[in-house]
Parts: sequence; C-alpha cells; structure tokens
Amino acid sequence: MRIAPRTTPSRNDPRQYDDLAGEWWRPDGAFAMLHWLAEARARLVPPAPRPGAVLVDVGCGGGLLAPHLRGKGYRHVGLDLTRSALEQAAAHGVAPVGADAGALPLADGCADVVVAGEILEHVPDLAAAVGEVCRVLRPGGLLVLDTLNSTALSRLIAVTLAERVRGVPRGLHDPALFVDPRVLRQECARHGVTLLVRGVRPGVPGLAAWLAGIGRGAGRIVPTWSTAVLYQGRGVKQAGSESQGGR
Repeated sequence: MRIAPRTTPSRNDPRQYDDLAGEWWRPDGAFAMLHWLAEARARLVPPAPRPGAVLVDVGCGGGLLAPHLRGKGYRHVGLDLTRSALEQAAAHGVAPVGADAGALPLADGCADVVVAGEILEHVPDLAAAVGEVCRVLRPGGLLVLDTLNSTALSRLIAVTLAERVRGVPRGLHDPALFVDPRVLRQECARHGVTLLVRGVRPGVPGLAAWLAGIGRGAGRIVPTWSTAVLYQGRGVKQAGSESQGGR
C-alpha cells in the first residue's frame, strides 16, 4: 500500500492557529512577542470617551489585548476566524465574533475605537480589510494598528530568521502580504482616516532574555526611527466621513 506523503500547510493558512491554540497565553512561548505588541497597542488607546463605548478588536486571536484594556471602560468586541482563539478570548472577557477581516458583520460607525493588530499582513485583500475597519469606525473614532512592512529586511527578520529561533512556527506569515505603509496610508485616507505611522521594535533586554529562554513576559515594544520592519499606525476618522467600502 502506498502511503501519501504528509502535507505541509501553505503559508498564512489560518488553520495553523488551531494547532497552536495552547500557545496564546504562554508569555515565554512562540507567541511571546504578540503579548508585547498587545501591551504597546493598548498604550495608544485612551480611556473610553463615553459610557458604553465599544472597542472592536479585529484579529483578536486569544484576546491578548484584554488585560491591558481593563479599567479603560470599553466593551471589548473581538473578531477572528479561529474558533479556538475566540474561545480563549471569551474567557478573558472579550465578546467573541467569528468573522473575516474583509467582511465584518458589524454596523457602520458602531465602534469608538478599532484595533487591527498583527492582522493586516495576513489578509489577501488589503483594500477590503481597510475599508471594513474604517466603515465600522464612527466619525471622530480612533484607529490603532500595527503590521509588518513589505521590505526585504522585514522578510529576512520576520520570516527567514524568526522561523529558525525559539520554536516560532513556520509558515504563519506569507511575506507577499506584508504591507507598505504608503499604501496603507493611502487606503485609510480614502475612508477619511489620516494615519500617522512610526517604527517600533522589541526592546533589546527583553528580546535577548526571550531568545536565551530565560525571559517570562519581560519583553517590551519601543519606538524606533525606522519603519522598515515593524510599525504602528494611529489615526482619527474625520467627522462627516463615509467609508467607500461599506456593506
């Protein structure tokens, strides 16, 4: 009997996250840097502007943003494709919604804040995803995001090198989907959001400790002068703006 060879998942296959369900809340595991990024993202989110304010977390994963939002006064709605991740997010107080970033099942202008952390480099249709996150953001609302730049240096660090160290899973990223910040700013501007970007990177002491296997949640994301690898974006939707990507 001929045995079929074991297949390797294609890059950026969301089903891989079910296999990695046990990694979400291990602060020293494969998703350690996602914890650091979540904390950095939350630093850009102000306290809720009104009672009942809604924060929409697109690509929420296991809900890593939730601990950093406690006390800020938001109803935290998390959207993701992966059911196992949403179950963990719900256990941390997130209202879970199964959804694709390019087709959010939410009303226009329902969110005071939209967060899109480490998700835009995974979507096959960037324009559709940006249109959706801007559509659900109310005029005057805040968009916060971070993603990987579409440069050779970013591909080298985030894919070639990262997949060789500390058990970072292979195939989570498809570098063809990495996001040029100029393109991202243009797409946001089409929907009334003027996006400001800045480069960020892991702090050296925490990164070194994690690489050595001796760090437990001590990493931190800090600003840097270059956006060549990883960058944050922050922008406010102009009053009176209507997204061109509405549903």
